[in-house]
Amino acid sequence: MPIRFKNRRFRPTVFGSLLTIVGVVGGVWLGNWQLHRADEKQALLDQFERGQLRTLTYRAGDANKPGRYQHVRVEGSYDAEHQVLLDNMPSKAGQAGFRVLTPMHIDNDRWLLVDRGWLPMGATRAQLPDISIGSQPGAASGRLDDLPQPGMRMGENVVQPSDASWPRVLSFPLHAELEQALGRKLEAWILLLDAAEPQGFERAWGADFGVGPPRHIAYAVQWFAMAFAMFCVYLIVSFKVEAAR
Repeated sequence: MPIRFKNRRFRPTVFGSLLTIVGVVGGVWLGNWQLHRADEKQALLDQFERGQLRTLTYRAGDANKPGRYQHVRVEGSYDAEHQVLLDNMPSKAGQAGFRVLTPMHIDNDRWLLVDRGWLPMGATRAQLPDISIGSQPGAASGRLDDLPQPGMRMGENVVQPSDASWPRVLSFPLHAELEQALGRKLEAWILLLDAAEPQGFERAWGADFGVGPPRHIAYAVQWFAMAFAMFCVYLIVSFKVEAAR
């Protein structure tokens, strides 16, 4: 039975119907994907807040490994001679510079990279900042986190042998690349050194992942609205005026 509305009859084209199905399904799928990403980001924010509730003692080889953003205290000694400068790292205000990764020896054959914060670039690329630090045994507190990741990885770093000049400037290195450069086994996490700890630089840590939950929700609303608008347009153009008899 044909569908009519006043003097109009529902007569969609095959192409228009297929195009609308693809557009509506795609818009709904993308909207749901954005909502899923919002939930994931909110879970990370909640995890960041929970990580501060108590401080754990971090030891290499523990059966129960603490999770990301967990606040920990670790004992060890810094290796002042083999430090890494993470390139392309902005400050809280967006100024170009480096983040300083310093290896800390925490066990017989285990090392933890401590992120001591951000420093500005020098007048030239060849002028590296002063990142000197004492190597006497001590303790440090901070949050566990992953290595910074780029939005799009353009290639791997060229890893020089461990006896090459230091500090080493690397752009978004992988865990395996850092182990190769340092010639030692590294813990999977890095430690974001607390702002109150000495021998650090600018530290404004947060659950940093670029796009936050509110923006993902806004994107989802846009995709749902686009799918709804496409369906409405499809209905409008598919109801054609019937010729008078």
